[in-house]
Amino acid sequence: MRQKGDSIILIGMPGCGKSTVGVVLAKALGMNFIDTDLLISSRYGLTLQEIIDVRGLEMFLAYEEQAGLSVCDRRAVIATGGSMVFSGKAMEHLSGLGTVVYLDVGLQELEERLTNIRTRGVASRPGETLADIYRARTPLYETYAELRIPVSDHAHLEEVVECLAVQLGGHK
Repeated sequence: MRQKGDSIILIGMPGCGKSTVGVVLAKALGMNFIDTDLLISSRYGLTLQEIIDVRGLEMFLAYEEQAGLSVCDRRAVIATGGSMVFSGKAMEHLSGLGTVVYLDVGLQELEERLTNIRTRGVASRPGETLADIYRARTPLYETYAELRIPVSDHAHLEEVVECLAVQLGGHK
């Protein structure tokens, strides 16, 4: 039987704070930090948006799956791309590395936070709105999450990190 690691895998919509929370949480817990979006960009020498524009959405999703499958660290905070949940294979692999945490931000707040979904590298089909993306992904986030943190309930980054650390076992 496969043993689960101690990693913390952050999932959620673009703009929910996976990378920002991840860096601070990793530092607070003395863990490595891995951002799968950065793995993709550095591997291909392109921004996420350039990959989507030049190579297409399906290729981007394949690259994202490859990035998720390439992570092997069992003691890291891992920030995934927002569309990683479309790959059951990658999510099964990542969940074996540790606890999957859904950073949940409501649609209204996301609309205030994200003004650039067409240039930010958000995996979407032509004509899809942020609301469409949210409705498609939310059930997947809820399915894969072992822990849900309602980010909007916490006013500051430090509060989100503290809440998360406490729920993950009392780390401070």
